[in-house]
Amino acid sequence: MLHKEFKVTDESETGKRLDVYLSESLNELSRAQVRSLLREKGACINSEMVHKPSYHLKFGDRIEFTYSFPDPIEICPENIPLDIVYQDKYLAVINKPSGMVVHPGAGTPNHTLVHALNWHFPEIKKVGPKERPGIVHRIDKEASGLLVIAKELHACDSLKEQFKKRTVDKKYLALVWGHYAKKSGIILWSIGRHMKNGARMSIRTRKPKRAETHFEVIKTFKDFSLLEIKTITGRTHQIRVHMSAAGHPIVGDKYYGRKRTKSSLTSRLFLHAYYLSFTHPESQKRQEFTIPLPNDLQAVLEKI
Repeated sequence: MLHKEFKVTDESETGKRLDVYLSESLNELSRAQVRSLLREKGACINSEMVHKPSYHLKFGDRIEFTYSFPDPIEICPENIPLDIVYQDKYLAVINKPSGMVVHPGAGTPNHTLVHALNWHFPEIKKVGPKERPGIVHRIDKEASGLLVIAKELHACDSLKEQFKKRTVDKKYLALVWGHYAKKSGIILWSIGRHMKNGARMSIRTRKPKRAETHFEVIKTFKDFSLLEIKTITGRTHQIRVHMSAAGHPIVGDKYYGRKRTKSSLTSRLFLHAYYLSFTHPESQKRQEFTIPLPNDLQAVLEKI
């Protein structure tokens, strides 16, 4: 059994969910594992037992958390080809293809990016939780583009901290329906689980979380606009929800695209993470990576 103690002394942590706080503080446990442990055994907060993962932290809260490691999840390495943009001893930058899930989860036990990473970088097995070693951020299954992967623990901690402090720059290219009135803008609608369908994210939610998306119109077409999008926060499906709520859903978005999915342009989501910048955990130098649109999305632009 392991016993950890924490105190909320940072204003930015105030209001954060207990399960999120603990999973970010404990590299060896995933959020799902923390939730399960909280429901089963709870955590002691200010000398009182709390079993709700959704407990919102207050400034000055003292947290005591006792836990044991869950049964290990075996990830069998799979020889899945990867487009490795860059790698060194500490990290790797991957160009993830559309259709690939980042790590195993409900309904996707195999054939994920994590399974491929375990084949290409066997040392990654010891970096973080068993079911998502090396993973410090994600991209939607339907989207493509750049992901940074940690190959050792120090790099993992450093990159997670950069994402937490929002010093990582991520930019996407997206083709959306229609035209924006302005050439650039900022969307600040909060996002949370849909009030009636918990599997969907929405700006109409009982538990809103701040979400900030910046966009710039790169080119307009007859019925579409090509946008460069920068996310400041990293909410689930943030770009897709914001674009849809603004009345300009992403082309090929069958989940949030409403009635505008009946298009022969593309069978996949036109969302590509083309730019990624962060500080290297070892050299402390700023790293920048860009990757062009994949051929199938480039063909869409040529078609319209």
